[in-house]
Amino acid sequence: MSYAEEIRRVSRGEYGDWTAALHERGVLTLLGAVLLVYLLLPFVSFFTWIEGLTLGAFVEPSVLSAIQYSLLTAPVSTALATVFGVPLAYVLARSSFPGKPLVDALVVLPLVMPPVVGGVMLLTAFGRFTALGGLAAGLSLPLTDSYLGIVLAQTFVASPFLIITARSGFAAIDREVEQAARSLGKGPLETFRLVSLPLARGSILAGIVLTFARAMGEFGATMMTAYHPHTMPTQIWVTFISNGVNATAPLVIALFAVGFAVVFALQSVGKRITFSS
Repeated sequence: MSYAEEIRRVSRGEYGDWTAALHERGVLTLLGAVLLVYLLLPFVSFFTWIEGLTLGAFVEPSVLSAIQYSLLTAPVSTALATVFGVPLAYVLARSSFPGKPLVDALVVLPLVMPPVVGGVMLLTAFGRFTALGGLAAGLSLPLTDSYLGIVLAQTFVASPFLIITARSGFAAIDREVEQAARSLGKGPLETFRLVSLPLARGSILAGIVLTFARAMGEFGATMMTAYHPHTMPTQIWVTFISNGVNATAPLVIALFAVGFAVVFALQSVGKRITFSS
């Protein structure tokens, strides 16, 4: 309903006293505007703060290296979260089994605890002095302070976005549709591949986009498990400590561009879902 139509309805008495309704609408708008201004202020402040930024700053070796490592690890982390997370999401949406509440809690837990805590836990599982970490290091595949360490941290922190979003998509599917496919002779895997996946594709795509964005922006767990080599968030921290806010501008702008692309992609996915439904 448009705002003009709402005014016409309250003026006809459908909402009681129209002046009171408009007053309440104005209060809600004002409260929302306060938060909107607060969210907008840091963006405006940042782009008015930085000075002397040149194109050459974007091709500094440290900047290019950080961008390279982020772009080489985030897609791998996202792929791992998708390959293993989508089946888990389906099982959680469609199955009941002993200990399921515990599994649900474990999936959500990385989202609610500080990433640096996740990094500490990863070190106790994959650090050089652990069984797995020592074995991998002996095979020249160290799981910390390495490319693999970055992927481990990003996957741990970002995969819940994929699982939770995909699970919501699977849960929204009418079970009778899947049962119809089974009645036509399709097995569980065929039903999953031919029916469930296509129907939940919008939610899965949204989860993939969110997971990628979270992996690109991961700092706390990555700093603990793989301080070297630097990803973009880690390099921003190192640059800030040594040279201040202004020097972080190239990488901040790069991550800002990624975030903007993520928002645009999510909106596009949402419009496709709405149009297809």
